[in-house]
Amino acid sequence: MEKDKGIEVLNSLIEINNDRIKGYETAINETEEIDIKTLFSQFVKTSHWCKSELVNEVEKLGGTPTEETTTSGKLFRVWMDFKSSVTGNDREAILNSCEYGESVASETYNDVLSDNLESLTHEQQGMVRAQYMLLKSDYEKVKELILIVEEK
Repeated sequence: MEKDKGIEVLNSLIEINNDRIKGYETAINETEEIDIKTLFSQFVKTSHWCKSELVNEVEKLGGTPTEETTTSGKLFRVWMDFKSSVTGNDREAILNSCEYGESVASETYNDVLSDNLESLTHEQQGMVRAQYMLLKSDYEKVKELILIVEEK
């Protein structure tokens, strides 16, 4: 395992969790719907927990944990669209924006698990797999809510 590559991979996951935290905090402040606020608060807690674990691992490797969001700006644009959707108070648009953001987060974790496992220790691999399952569960909750809205 190359230490610098491990730090880079873990920091990429910290960035995704930073994106989720910022995006959902924005949404919580913008929406009036209590059930969505509650759900998004749970998602923020999940990402804070994941980030905390990732930060600890980066520090163990002697690296500096990032405080940044993704450099691609992909999720930033999603969250801005998300804010606009929330402001419009369109439940379906809110959830669709959320689903897209969750798909990008899930894809990032999946990429690490499929392409970068050799950069992580066995313990880190297990941690990333567990976090991926948590985020995947959040993603499924969003998809379920979209189905409910579409059925109405």
